[in-house]
Amino acid sequence: MSVSEQPSTTPTAEIAAGYAFDGAALDLGALLWDGECHPDAPIRIPLPMLNRHGLVAGATGTGKTKTLQLIAEQLSANGVPVFLADIKGDVSGVSAPGADGAKVRERAAQVGQEWTPSGFPCEFYGLGGTGAGIPIRATVTSFGPVLLSKVLQLNQTQEQSLGLIFHYADAKGLELYDLKDLRAVVAFLVSDQGKAELKGIGGLSTVTAGVILRAITAFEQQGAGGFFGEPEFDTGEFLRTAADGRGIVSVLELAAVQDKPQLFSTFLMWLLADLYGDLPEVGDVEKPKLVFFFDEAHLLFSGASKAFLESITQTVRLIRSKGVGVFFVTQTPKDVPSDVLAQLGNRVQHALRAFTPDDAKALKATVRTFPKSAYDLEEVLTGLGTGEAVITVLSEKGAPTPVAATRLRAPQSLMGPVPAADLEAAVKGSPLYGRYAQAVDRESAYEKLTAEQQAAEATAERAAAEQEEARAPRQAQPKPPKEEPSLVEQVVGSGLFKSLARSVGTQVGREISRSLFGTARRRR
Repeated sequence: MSVSEQPSTTPTAEIAAGYAFDGAALDLGALLWDGECHPDAPIRIPLPMLNRHGLVAGATGTGKTKTLQLIAEQLSANGVPVFLADIKGDVSGVSAPGADGAKVRERAAQVGQEWTPSGFPCEFYGLGGTGAGIPIRATVTSFGPVLLSKVLQLNQTQEQSLGLIFHYADAKGLELYDLKDLRAVVAFLVSDQGKAELKGIGGLSTVTAGVILRAITAFEQQGAGGFFGEPEFDTGEFLRTAADGRGIVSVLELAAVQDKPQLFSTFLMWLLADLYGDLPEVGDVEKPKLVFFFDEAHLLFSGASKAFLESITQTVRLIRSKGVGVFFVTQTPKDVPSDVLAQLGNRVQHALRAFTPDDAKALKATVRTFPKSAYDLEEVLTGLGTGEAVITVLSEKGAPTPVAATRLRAPQSLMGPVPAADLEAAVKGSPLYGRYAQAVDRESAYEKLTAEQQAAEATAERAAAEQEEARAPRQAQPKPPKEEPSLVEQVVGSGLFKSLARSVGTQVGREISRSLFGTARRRR
């Protein structure tokens, strides 16, 4: 029965009753009705329901980042670790107490909040050592062909060929730690010596290999090569709590790579997939083991292959039973595929704009994703102010709560970045810094293939010399013995070396030359 059919119950009372939970819950704000804020009607989300996933959406500048900060603080206070991606560089403030002021006190009074400044335990990370933060790296093998194809912007055929390359490397024990390993394997498989290796499983065309090699080279020229390598980051580090029992907030600093959205969004997916692969099944728990906020989610889904989307859908569907909650952050719900959106039980929708026909269409589509409501949601969603949102979550019984327009609480931590010096001190003072800061380059596919090719060349040259000597006339005056060429001369002068340099490309040829001549350190 709708609210309008129950005159004895006011809409505000009915909505407030839907958020009166018995167990632990996070306080989001206070109910808004007809422009009036009701501090006696708190809007909350049950702590056990945070692993049922969620969506935080809204137009630019409507307060999505502060909502993430608000939720992250309370999760940390309840002993739940949090992962946040900091794309604009303004989330680091969660580690420092907030600044008191008239606006904060006004907001706290409006929503019935007892505001006290407080910082929360944080670790700061960066992709491959780019920008501030402890470096997060992944090996190419661990990243896998599907995610790597997304990063390299390969089509379906090229993605399948990349899968063959990974399969071959795994079967032959060729470790793909970094991109030079992958490049070396691709070049070998299209060389005269390596073509036969893939015939039994479909082969690899020279054209496709060339596309993959060019994509890898372009990727590295963007400065992204450092994201792959060792030591590989253990995503279990995200599950830690501080000595006082509060959950550690892991902040991935992405400001330095915000112009490479496809890279960082896919890397976030790798982190999530790696967690899924390592964590045990726990079923429904009193509180999540981790809540993972996936910012700029539309970048992840844009142009994604069918295999990539299927992987995302499966990961989101199944990771709940491992105690991990995932919140996607984007501008409108239509940015998220319907199969994924259907699994997001908690919704925080900030204001939407309707300046264009496309905006109006997106607004109507957003309204249809909410349960029936006593509000005129089209009017409400376009009229919300900064720091206000329309909310519906899952109750303790797993049923959707009534839709509630909400004025959100003020974060207790600093609403802005901490000074660069403080961030650097926090990074270098972390116990994880010594574990991950320095890149390591172990023997892998590149070194193994290079060694094998050198040995093959040496053998071929010796055989050729012996054959030449056998053909020489016996009566001929023996010539003085020719000085045996050095290993460097053998390899550099060999046809295989020249073929490899041509196959892999100018950049790889330089790297190999520098390594063999010892005039420059190999790029890590």
